[in-house]
Amino acid sequence: MSEAYDVIVENGTIVDGSGSPGFGASVGIRDRRLELLREPSPEARADRRIDATGKVVTPGFIDLHSHSGLMIFADPLHEPKVRQGVTTEVIGVDGLSYAPIPDPADIEALVHMNAGLDGAPPEARPHDWSSVERYLERLDRLRPSVNLALLVGNSALRIAAIGWDEVEAAPAQVADMRAMLRDAMAQGAFGLSSGLDYPPGAYASTAELAELTREAATHGGFYHTHVRYALGDRYLDPFREAIEIGRRGDGPAHITHFYHRQTFPGGPEPMLALLDDARAEGLDVSFDSYPYEWASTRLLIMIPPWVQSGGPVATKERLADASVRERIRRELAERGTLYAGRGAWHDVRLGAFTRQNLLAWEGRTLGELVDDRGADPVDVLCDVLLEEDLRVNQVTPGPWTESLRDFLRHPMGMIGTDSTFVGEKPSPRTYGSYPRVLGQFVREEGILGLEEAVRHMTGAPAARLGLRDRGLIRDGFAADLVVFDPKRVRSNATYDEPRRFPDGIDWVVVGGEVVVEDGRHTGVRSGRVVTTHA
Repeated sequence: MSEAYDVIVENGTIVDGSGSPGFGASVGIRDRRLELLREPSPEARADRRIDATGKVVTPGFIDLHSHSGLMIFADPLHEPKVRQGVTTEVIGVDGLSYAPIPDPADIEALVHMNAGLDGAPPEARPHDWSSVERYLERLDRLRPSVNLALLVGNSALRIAAIGWDEVEAAPAQVADMRAMLRDAMAQGAFGLSSGLDYPPGAYASTAELAELTREAATHGGFYHTHVRYALGDRYLDPFREAIEIGRRGDGPAHITHFYHRQTFPGGPEPMLALLDDARAEGLDVSFDSYPYEWASTRLLIMIPPWVQSGGPVATKERLADASVRERIRRELAERGTLYAGRGAWHDVRLGAFTRQNLLAWEGRTLGELVDDRGADPVDVLCDVLLEEDLRVNQVTPGPWTESLRDFLRHPMGMIGTDSTFVGEKPSPRTYGSYPRVLGQFVREEGILGLEEAVRHMTGAPAARLGLRDRGLIRDGFAADLVVFDPKRVRSNATYDEPRRFPDGIDWVVVGGEVVVEDGRHTGVRSGRVVTTHA
């Protein structure tokens, strides 16, 4: 009697995630695992057969940067991601994981402070976890549509060991953070993340981060960093620090959402050369980028980090203080970017409003609000943050279009969407990143080949995470697959209409179950929490 499979995907071109040329074959799925069927297998029995004629079959896409760690409780179907082919995503990014934090009041405060980026959905309450283990248990019980892998944020470690203030960590406090990180990794976390624009993690020194990186590396993890963009020359120095942290911590360093801004004083070549030189030195350095021109984060990022010392209550007290506002005005003027002229405020699109008097401003710009109120921009910025209890999102210009391709084609480049899920008009990267790469940059522009692009989305990020059974189509690997039409695949998400689903992502299989069929969600939620133990 022939072997029986749960699913067979047949007649497609296999692009296996390694970068090797595609080839014709079928893939069998049994007990959530893959089996490559190189010979035609019409006699093989299967509960379901998927005809992939004219289509490409790849491993599921692995997103190295997602802000879904809370919002997925509100929307476990997670259609913006799974319908573009994402089957595994990394959360706890930018130093902003919600565990391990022993004090529930501190968890609440971090959710409050960070709501403009990660949201604060009531479905995530009660925030009754304290450890990584309990947080991951909550997520696993949710059974979302995608698999989730956690990084430990250095803000969480700092809050637990030091508090919210802008102070230097004492040796004993660094030891406490190392111990918490060690425990978190034993409970399944993949490494350390930092967000050096987001207090209190932003208050960490290079030496402190190097010590934490050493701890992560000792246990097979890596350092994943949103760099300190205000450092030194504000161009290369932030990335030099990231590389130095890896060097001094004797661990892998991964620069997330690595891209070139048009406002930088130099081009993309010196940025990429920093990484190439570090790798030539023998350092383990890598990066991810997102393939859109629009960034997104909490509006609070426009406020200097010192204002945010002490947490949300202290932050709001300072924002209401006229002398603090005057100092903010001086600092933004000295920075010469956001306060260079009134026009710059029109690049900041606002979202996630809840107050009745502000709902009409959803999806409009801070510049328009400044013009409407006829007040000083810093006063309007501080007022709107106070009116909305800090919980405002922004979308702003990000990667420069002309240099975006340099990062996408680089051999060490990977994809991390930096997807956000708050506000009516998030960055289009949330809905369209992978289809845009496959449609525009591979098929239409040919800046990199299909097999190489798929490697950037699957095999390379799996290797970065240390996932031994994902990212490739191999016998015994986890049954996460994407079937797409290389002639039709495209993103439909734009700045003006960011919540549009893509074309051409026809089938997505997560954990051996069909989650997307003919481009539509089936209602199946077969994702799991992925840990370092499995």
